[in-house]
Amino acid sequence: MLEQCLNATFCPTDEEVAKWMDCAFDMAKDALDNNEVPVGCLLVYKDEVIGKGRNEVNESKNATRHAEMVALDQLLDWCHRGNRDARSVCEQTVLYVTVEPCIMCAAALRLMNIPVVAYGCGNERFGGCGSVLDVSSAVLTRTGTSFKCLAGHRADEAVEMLKTFYKQENPNAPKPKMRKE
Repeated sequence: MLEQCLNATFCPTDEEVAKWMDCAFDMAKDALDNNEVPVGCLLVYKDEVIGKGRNEVNESKNATRHAEMVALDQLLDWCHRGNRDARSVCEQTVLYVTVEPCIMCAAALRLMNIPVVAYGCGNERFGGCGSVLDVSSAVLTRTGTSFKCLAGHRADEAVEMLKTFYKQENPNAPKPKMRKE
């Protein structure tokens, strides 16, 4: 992983990635157990978790409650409670997430100036770190700073969790309507 991070301001060690990704996978398992898309994440600042999240879309009936957005809200609360400058905290924070952030979440991470994102599997439908769009490193004026991606940690496990979710019935899905002839 470290070779993927050479130009970043700072970079987590392989041991740190493994440690924090274990916690992110615990969050993803909790999401799966609660009928949510199994994505979990942690925002880590100076070896302290200051934000964590799992998908809450079905539970909240709010399509924006992705794991990363939940964690970013917690980061902002942590900064507010401690009278800390959110920008300087974000610039020293790493996101660990089980699935590549979607375009919306990648844009939010960029606006918040998160410098490094470590993730498990790619997101071929909605990925914002290169799978669909490369929000993470594209030249985009006035949209925060680009960030470094460390991809592939336990990717097969992340894919298997997603497959498990999509095989089960979603209790929040709308009932199919019968066509009238």
